[in-house]
Amino acid sequence: MTGSGGLRAVLADYGAGNLRSVQSALARQGVETTVTADPATVRESALAIIAGVGHAESAMAGLVARGLDEAIRERAASGRPVLGICVGLQLLFEKHEEGGAGLGLLRGPVRRVVAPRVPHMGWNTLRLLRPSPLLAGLDGEDVYFAHSFAVAPSDRAVMAAEVDHGGLLCAAVDSGAVAGVQFHPERSARPGERLLRNVLAWSRSA
Repeated sequence: MTGSGGLRAVLADYGAGNLRSVQSALARQGVETTVTADPATVRESALAIIAGVGHAESAMAGLVARGLDEAIRERAASGRPVLGICVGLQLLFEKHEEGGAGLGLLRGPVRRVVAPRVPHMGWNTLRLLRPSPLLAGLDGEDVYFAHSFAVAPSDRAVMAAEVDHGGLLCAAVDSGAVAGVQFHPERSARPGERLLRNVLAWSRSA
């Protein structure tokens, strides 16, 4: 599963989600990514990605059932990069209004989006809040969202970007070896490709 520059990347397989589309998007960047439910592989790989759509509580239950929750916590504690995409971002946090707890790698709840249109679905413009290696070159770019819940970090310093959808929502976080985006890079055309290239560079330096 070596990829561009020798990078070893895995997608944590919790039993559902859009893993294959993310895998294909990474393949277009020259990275061969393995979809795996093996805790040791998820713990030790250079980059682990939690990607998904749908119900966060079910996704978390899938991680727990396979022992992937502890593997992800252990890799984050040791400084190995973890990236969450959409529901995967939400699972990085503590408690979800939809039900259940997350991984608790970052502090704060996940709350239902309050806006004239829910879910927040379609293209919307990123606003960077501070420099972030994940989001270099993406300020003001339109990316694709599909979600009804959003993270509310207790520490706003971890927020790297926001988006306006009937109010400001957190669109990306970046805290050491733990990062995530609420939008879907695999559906976001060139800005999504740029995000994935940034992720690969970030994971090599983390």
